[in-house]
Amino acid sequence: MGTAKTNSSASKTINVLDLLTSQHAEVDALFEKIEKGRGDKGAAFQELADKLAAHATVEEKIFYPSVMSKKTDDMLHESVEEHLQIKRTLADMLTLSVDSPEFDAKCNVLKEDVSHHAHEEEEDKLFPMLRKSMSEDDLAALGNQVLEMFEQLIPNHPSRNVPNETAKAAPLPQA
Repeated sequence: MGTAKTNSSASKTINVLDLLTSQHAEVDALFEKIEKGRGDKGAAFQELADKLAAHATVEEKIFYPSVMSKKTDDMLHESVEEHLQIKRTLADMLTLSVDSPEFDAKCNVLKEDVSHHAHEEEEDKLFPMLRKSMSEDDLAALGNQVLEMFEQLIPNHPSRNVPNETAKAAPLPQA
């Protein structure tokens, strides 16, 4: 049974950096959908909240520990602090009506925080460093692990756990 799972995962390999970048793009599109009022704002927010929660979880439990090194240590510790800030805003938003002015204000703050973290920190700084230091095979193996966990988390509405994850930043291994 374990062999079949490994074989099916290997047939759909995805570079972890490409996977995370595509998830960033999905989140950007959901923010735009919420801002522009296209479709059901509550449903779009629930999808956004679940994707952000699952994305943070896979980064904290699989991705960051796997890429921890002396070169990435400071960047990754900053990243989990940024995740904490994002989770705190998200936890506040989960208690609000999507029609309230406070919700829209917090959504703008959340979008700025997520955009800075995803695009300026990860895509512009961390990912190029990892593309140079890791093999394609390692990036693909990591991508498969991250995707598998993400796909397991999403159906269970991982945003429900966010309020319980706002006390402190996720722990990371030492470099």
